[in-house]
Amino acid sequence: MGMSSGPENRMEAFLISTAIVTLAEIGDKTQLLSLLLAARFRRPWPIILGILIATLANHAFAAAVGTWVAAVLGPQTLRWVLGLSFIAMALWMLIPDKLDDAGPAGLRLGVLGTTVVAFFLAEMGDKTQVATVALAARHGAYVAVVAGTTLGMMLANVPAVFLGDAAANRLPVRLIHVIGAALFVLMGMAMLANLEIHL
Repeated sequence: MGMSSGPENRMEAFLISTAIVTLAEIGDKTQLLSLLLAARFRRPWPIILGILIATLANHAFAAAVGTWVAAVLGPQTLRWVLGLSFIAMALWMLIPDKLDDAGPAGLRLGVLGTTVVAFFLAEMGDKTQVATVALAARHGAYVAVVAGTTLGMMLANVPAVFLGDAAANRLPVRLIHVIGAALFVLMGMAMLANLEIHL
């Protein structure tokens, strides 16, 4: 199942985590939140720093949960749980996302504080947080998964901060989500078949 923590597994965990989260974040509510914060504050660097801080905190917690789950469940149970989880994530990716009340309305925290709180709350229970739990459990490479999922978040959200709504609306969001969903299905089926995937 590739649960060793050698250099090859860590690099694979990093690359898969980066790719999956980047694809999952296109059109996600946190990308919409990036656009809203950029339009409201027009100060990109504190917003980007806030996204980084919130993502590191959230995904470090999620990966710790994933590592714990992998240690508690036996290999066979873990294989089925992860395989079905990845397939469920594929279906979740195909559901259009919308920005709920993710932002801390009425709080006066400054640009950085508002971004950290808004992003941390928006990521709670979000598909990228759930994906981080599953990826950490799958690969057993805590640092690589946190680094990869955080990089994926930054790759998806930083352009939104700089380029704004017009550029984001030109992205083929549906196609990107279908590609991301296909990757999750592939990983899920491979887990259920007890195969290795190397991208």
